[in-house]
Amino acid sequence: MVPRRRFSRRYLAIAAITALFFLYHFAQSTPHQSRFRYTATRTKYSNGENTGEPQPICPPLPGIDDVLVVMKTGVTEARDKVPIHFSTTLRCIPHYVIYSDFEEEIEGVTIHDAFRTMDRSVTQQIPDFNLYNRLKISGREGLEQGDFADEANSAIGKPNNPGWKLDKWKFLPMVQEAYAHKPDAKWFIFMEADTYISWPTVLAWLARFDPKEPIYLGTETQIAETIFAHGGSGFMLSNPALKAAADAYEARRAELDEYTNGHWAGDCVLGRVLADVGVDLHFSWPILQNSNLGELDEFTTDLYRLPWCYPAVAFHHLSSSDIERLWKFEQNRWHEKNKNILLHSEVFREWLYPEMASKPTRLNWDNFSDEDQPFATTFEDCREVCDIQKTCVQFSFRDGTCFTGSRPRLGISRPGGNAASGWLPSRIRDMMDASGFCRAPEYGD
Repeated sequence: MVPRRRFSRRYLAIAAITALFFLYHFAQSTPHQSRFRYTATRTKYSNGENTGEPQPICPPLPGIDDVLVVMKTGVTEARDKVPIHFSTTLRCIPHYVIYSDFEEEIEGVTIHDAFRTMDRSVTQQIPDFNLYNRLKISGREGLEQGDFADEANSAIGKPNNPGWKLDKWKFLPMVQEAYAHKPDAKWFIFMEADTYISWPTVLAWLARFDPKEPIYLGTETQIAETIFAHGGSGFMLSNPALKAAADAYEARRAELDEYTNGHWAGDCVLGRVLADVGVDLHFSWPILQNSNLGELDEFTTDLYRLPWCYPAVAFHHLSSSDIERLWKFEQNRWHEKNKNILLHSEVFREWLYPEMASKPTRLNWDNFSDEDQPFATTFEDCREVCDIQKTCVQFSFRDGTCFTGSRPRLGISRPGGNAASGWLPSRIRDMMDASGFCRAPEYGD
């Protein structure tokens, strides 16, 4: 019996070692996103507080393996704006690529040079590429103080900002590079480093379309005769649409480089190329927003759709802390309410309204009230005027002038003591109750 017992122990030891080997090999070969989806955990947050309870990170994302996420950034912002995405928006994405005007590594992720295949006659001769050429020679040490100087957006963008002038050139090469990176992708989702995208929501939206057709989705914008998708709001191209644009750029490269040189908006240039190959824009407002959370007007009646029951896929002009808070907000909705798809009404009920109600008066804050009330000369006068007006739900005292508003907006911080704002939460709650709950998402197809 003794030899038999020794054999049994040896057999069990070998079996255990073999099992551990296969488990390790499987974990190393499993795609990054799948490991996170099924095995990774993260601390649960409730109202921003760490509860210490482990929770899975990634919600179900049907169809995500057929998507390539393409992020556009630039050397002057990449180190500040890109890293937060690795722990939030890109954490559960199996296929993504980041393009910039400078190739480098950030937290172990390669940031690719969008211009690596561009004709040197363009990059060496056109002044827009002065920043790019300095970077090619000296790396980040070639950056100058003026490269980081920002300016207010004008009707033609930021013409004195070196990074902004270079940015318009990225769109067509980026489309070509993205197709080469994953030619079998059904969808290509483009975003910027200050954009947040709700992945469960965008996937539910894309599932309504046939990716075998040439499809171009985005927030409609127009310059002259060209209607195009606003780049910062995020936009989506099906495989046939993206390939058509990439092929057009390859066939007409010299012509389109000259066209880009004479233009000021790269997203408009891409829209023009897509229109030339017969791919028209599918209007997508308010699903994709060129607004941050404070600028949202969820009750607006000024445009052709009422946002309330529409999906909220993307927001723009966000700080890194905004992106992290939104990611935690969606994590909590998934864990605590089993909700994946995000609607504009839910953004208001669960995020914006609680912010207004918890602190109904804010100093150094502008909530974008826009109805001038010239007879109110103090903040308290302004509040009283709002109380008297039955349709008023918010007020703001800016630079010595009172403004009221009939639609609630959260607004933004305005340091310096020249602005203070307030809301009437009970009236806002009445507006929410009157708008009701949405039985199903509206898409406006």
